[in-house]
Amino acid sequence: MNTAMPHALFVGDLTLDLTLLIDHVPAPDEKVHVTDAREALGGVIANAAVACSRSGGAARLMVQVGNDGGAGPAVDGLQQQGVAVETAVVEGRTARVVILIEPHGEKRLLLHPGVSLYPGEATMAGLDLSGAAWVHTAVYGSSAFSLIERCRVAGIPWSLDLEPATFPDGIDTLAALIPGAVVFCNDRAAAAIGSESEMRLLALGAAAVIRTRGSAGADLVTTSGTTTLAAPRLGPVVDTTGAGDCLAGWFIGAHVAGQPMATALRAAVTAATLSCQASGAQSSYPTLSDVDRLLADAAPSFSRETP
Repeated sequence: MNTAMPHALFVGDLTLDLTLLIDHVPAPDEKVHVTDAREALGGVIANAAVACSRSGGAARLMVQVGNDGGAGPAVDGLQQQGVAVETAVVEGRTARVVILIEPHGEKRLLLHPGVSLYPGEATMAGLDLSGAAWVHTAVYGSSAFSLIERCRVAGIPWSLDLEPATFPDGIDTLAALIPGAVVFCNDRAAAAIGSESEMRLLALGAAAVIRTRGSAGADLVTTSGTTTLAAPRLGPVVDTTGAGDCLAGWFIGAHVAGQPMATALRAAVTAATLSCQASGAQSSYPTLSDVDRLLADAAPSFSRETP
């Protein structure tokens, strides 16, 4: 990719995932035989970059990886999915995740962070922002603060995926990053923030809050009011892994392409819902034609509430 060309830049984590399908969660000292096992790429931000590419957007990914040899195939796999990948290699292990999928499709995650959750300060200082029309990140490293400040200076819009593990001491620890941001907030992040999480984020200066609600869809919350976008009704949920990442990346791709936020989120909710109909994260993400077809056949509903 010519970095001078307009694109969405994703900065953050890349993981090597092992997904195990189980019929129940093991009790203490119980051995549960899995019905299927798959190895694949993952990471909140890497997943979002793939979804952006699937939406038709130009996606560029900056990650830090270990020198354990696991990252090479991962990078190749991402590039095959249309993502332009830049890596900084450091000593250590690339992050690993074990994902347990229960029969109803919900997931349980075990993470060994390794060294690939966020690029270091030196890498971030040399990151070329030329052509970046949007920057998306999750704050798994302190260098996110300098990245967002550079976005502000350059006038580049940005978004944050709020992962509860990134603000264990409260949302105020990320207060410097939120003014001007589009913030993605799921149920667990909302619970970590506390009551009226969307209003709290707007009070901290968020430009908009995208409150994801699983099978119920998502809300676009601004100081002007709330737009609710319901998810389409499809078949039984197979696997929810990466659905929120799919929503974020698809929204960014559609919005950078010129769609208004509500329209982009409508498509993103549809893409995320489709992703839950198949196993895996990136492998389950739909194509643009899949999403367009479903939107044409059965559009999710809209409702508007004002404060």
